[in-house]
Amino acid sequence: MKELFDQLSRDMSKMTTKRYSTSFSIGIRFLHNDLRDPIYSVYGFVRFADEIVDSFEGHDKAYLLDKFTKDTYEAIENKISLNPILNSFQEVVNKFNIPHELIDTFLKSMEMDLDKKAYNKDGYDEYILGSAEVVGLMCLNIFLEGDHIEYEKLKKYAMKLGSAFQKINFLRDLNEDYNDLGRTYFPGINLNDFNNTVKKNIENDIEVDFELGYKGILMLPKKARFGVYMAYKYYFKLFKKIKRTNAEVILEERVRIPNRNKARILVTSYVRHNLNML
Repeated sequence: MKELFDQLSRDMSKMTTKRYSTSFSIGIRFLHNDLRDPIYSVYGFVRFADEIVDSFEGHDKAYLLDKFTKDTYEAIENKISLNPILNSFQEVVNKFNIPHELIDTFLKSMEMDLDKKAYNKDGYDEYILGSAEVVGLMCLNIFLEGDHIEYEKLKKYAMKLGSAFQKINFLRDLNEDYNDLGRTYFPGINLNDFNNTVKKNIENDIEVDFELGYKGILMLPKKARFGVYMAYKYYFKLFKKIKRTNAEVILEERVRIPNRNKARILVTSYVRHNLNML
């Protein structure tokens, strides 16, 4: 029965999410059960594409990404793929009518990572749109379960939240991106001159995105709200730690949230949610 393979595919996407991201895994656990597998499937798809451009040294990344792209659209059209990650993703795309232009934009940003090492303002905005904002919109399609009116109302907030998460990732991974991958995402910044003033300007930009993203969380359906809030709280905690960390340290090591602190975030967030104090 195909259902057995479909369930295996969903399980593979779930395993991928848990293996690669404890923060998103925590958030997904607190979505309504109807929403968990679809969000796992989106994350699995996004993660595999990202791995191609970030991790597969010694292999033809351009070929692998091109094949992954073709396989993605073939899976969506045929409603099946022997790649379990793509099989679970196509199921979500077809069930929730996720616009193909969101997928196009995401894959374009992954293609940019193949050879783009430094970004001007336009390139930076284009990359943020593709790598983060449209992923937020894919998830929003799932959270709203086909409500197009609410989608248009919440669209800008979902994009800003995705943008905030991605920019925090850029700050957190500054050392690895620059020293291991040779990339500098923030426009007009020479990392040899990276200091606390430059860092503060980036943080100010993130705070604007966070404020709008939080407003959108409060407007989400109950089935989705707490799970997204959990992801927000984790990233907000990480952001606050980055703000307290000297620019020189950011350039030398990755800022992390210890597991015991993640547990504390879970408990306090759960209490606030139950008391309607979000």
